This record gives sequence, C-alpha cells and structure tokens, in this order.
Amino acid sequence: MKLFYLAFAGVLYLASFAGDAFAQSADHYLTIELKNGPVVIQLMPEVAPKHVAQIEALAKKGEYDNVAFHRVIDGFMAQTGDVKYGNMEKGFDASLAGTGSSDMPDIPAEFSKTPFVRGTVGMARSQDPNSANSQFFIMFAEGSFLNGQYTVVGKVVSGMENIDKIKKGEGQNGEVKSPDRMIKVTLGKK
Repeated sequence: MKLFYLAFAGVLYLASFAGDAFAQSADHYLTIELKNGPVVIQLMPEVAPKHVAQIEALAKKGEYDNVAFHRVIDGFMAQTGDVKYGNMEKGFDASLAGTGSSDMPDIPAEFSKTPFVRGTVGMARSQDPNSANSQFFIMFAEGSFLNGQYTVVGKVVSGMENIDKIKKGEGQNGEVKSPDRMIKVTLGKK
C-alpha cells in the first residue's frame, strides 16, 4: 500500500510541473495578421526561454510589422523575421532579405526534444548553432531532420490555413518574388 501512495505522490508531483509549464505558455501568444487572416502562435518559454524573450521583445517594439516571408518552400516551411532587410515599408532589399537580423545579440542554441511537425515554429540560423536572432520559420509539414538541430520556439494553435496560403517561392532555396508579409504582429493572450 505504501508503494501505491508513493507512486501516486510521484504522479501528482510530476503533474504539478506539467501544469506549471502549461501555465507558463498560456500567457505567451503571438498573433500574426496576414492578408488572408490571423495566425496565433503559442510561444514556449519552457522550451526556449531566451529565444522566446527575444521574439517577444522584438514584437513589442513593432519590429516584425511588415516583414516579408522571404523564403517559402512548398511542403516544407515559410521563413520570415529579417527585421533589418525584410521590412517591406522600411528599407526592404530582396537581394539581402534573409541575411539580416536585429540590433539585439544572437542567442545561444536552446535545442530540445520537441519535434518539428506541421505548425511548429523554429528559429532560423546560419551554420553556427548559436547564431539565431530574429528570423523564424513555420513548418508546413513534418521535418524530423531538423529535430535537435534548430531551436523550437512555439506552435501554431490557430490559422494554419492562412500559413498554407502564403505565396510560395521558387527553386530549391524558396526565394519569393513580391513576397507576402506579416502585416502586424502582436503579443497577448489567445
């Protein structure tokens, strides 16, 4: 009987941590207004606290507003977030979009066991695992080859059909001519 009570106590203890993790995420939502409607992303500070903090800081400053989806590969992902060269109303440069970042420092990798599946939001980076800054991507489909190689920062909880409608790029790199943009990006509860 003691063993049963110990096991039950252990389950309750673990459940309290799971509840805390869910409660942490419950207040961390990013809403992206697209031409076809809103997309709501639940950010995951319990998985990638430094990356989520940077995304939230950039969103609060309005840095993501009017930023292009500069790289979109059908069946794979849509990439955005180049606040230096990707703002389609301030200094947009199609030839450089995807090479820029923000004025904030790069972030050390926060790899996790959270898998890349349809709707997962991950941080873009160069070959250096510690080079993520402002750019992120949203998965159209499963991408297990990215697991443990890129930082997961959130997941789409509504509006994935609007992500599916983003203008696709051409070629293997997915560069987009006349790209769609994030019209407005806001933080808050769902």
